[in-house]
Amino acid sequence: MSLPLPNFTTDLAGQVALVTGASAGLGQRFARVLAACGARVAVTARRKDKLDALVAEIKAAGGDAQAFALDVTDAAQLTAIVGTIEAAMGPVSILINNAGIPDAQRATKMSVELIDRVLDTNVRGPFILACEMARRLIAAGKPGRIVNIASMAAFEYGGNGAALYSTSKGAVVRMTEALSVEWRKNHINVNAIAPGAFASEMMDGMLARMGDIAPHFPRQRLGDPAQLDSTLLYLVSPSSDFVTGTVLKVDDGQSNR
Repeated sequence: MSLPLPNFTTDLAGQVALVTGASAGLGQRFARVLAACGARVAVTARRKDKLDALVAEIKAAGGDAQAFALDVTDAAQLTAIVGTIEAAMGPVSILINNAGIPDAQRATKMSVELIDRVLDTNVRGPFILACEMARRLIAAGKPGRIVNIASMAAFEYGGNGAALYSTSKGAVVRMTEALSVEWRKNHINVNAIAPGAFASEMMDGMLARMGDIAPHFPRQRLGDPAQLDSTLLYLVSPSSDFVTGTVLKVDDGQSNR
């Protein structure tokens, strides 16, 4: 087999990518990046008005995107959305499971409703969506790329009122590893990104509660979402054809892991 030198490309022309939680933060950035590299992007979130603004921005920059309302805690919506996007844009070959919420409470003070909401959003939703996409790809005999957004909280917990969030992101890591094994013969690569502390809407809420945390890090800074572009593109492009079941930690040395 003859491969190009270097064997690397970020060309996503002909691909349809589904991004959850695309109304703000990292998801919004991921959608822009995928579109800039030629993918047709289906942006999903509960806040349809913000999605419409993102679609307009992507199209103004020469990209292709459509907005779809999606509540990732609603199983009926999850099982229907891949087919809806396929009918409108073509078969989905890239999935970015980005939607997630924090808990922001001590474990002993959480309501059952909060526990259910965090686990439904951070674990159950991504699992159902990944299975729906994989089912269609397997039936069609086509390869795919799934990137789950985990967190460095999956590997360490600072005791700051995020025990459930840490638990849920640990489940995302294990889900990534397990599904990569189940679908490896189908050429569906399942990987994850574990970001450290990056500037985002979710981080804004944490900073409002805890104050500025950047001075406590070795490099005394938060990540810029743009610093995840290369990791995302590596995992969704042909360049990572031989990579599956991997969790890439991107945290600027903030943790000891």
